[in-house]
Amino acid sequence: MAITAFSPTRQIEVHIGNQRLQLFEKNRLIRDWPCSTSKFGLGFREGSHQTPLGRFIVRERHGEGAEIGTIFRSRKPSGLWQPGMETQSDLVLTRILWLHGLDPSNANTWQRYIYIHGTNDESAIGRPASHGCIRLRNRDMIELFDLTPEGTAVWIQE
Repeated sequence: MAITAFSPTRQIEVHIGNQRLQLFEKNRLIRDWPCSTSKFGLGFREGSHQTPLGRFIVRERHGEGAEIGTIFRSRKPSGLWQPGMETQSDLVLTRILWLHGLDPSNANTWQRYIYIHGTNDESAIGRPASHGCIRLRNRDMIELFDLTPEGTAVWIQE
């Protein structure tokens, strides 16, 4: 699969230190949301469940038009989660932006299935709690998804 070129106008920045995800258009901040990165810290190793740092692009988008709370397994809809449902799982919900690493250190990001996605644990947003991905509240994820084409540049930094 060919890697999509950068979007010329949009860029996402994820700031680990304050657990924020920001969307810029032509270097102007247009949206800012709290997020959640890995509770296992930062890193690049396969199976580490850590959030990688560096430069990425949004290589694929999944879930357009899906109902809020749609559960994705292997990027396919597999049910519907609703607030209050008991679950011990770290579910991938609502929408998926699948990241591809552009630096030698994060080149395995695609194979690690590192996403920006909605979550069933919205109460943890704003602090490290994920298994490597970047989580957003589900409504925020829909908004980000609708504003983010394939090829959007993503920078994950401390």
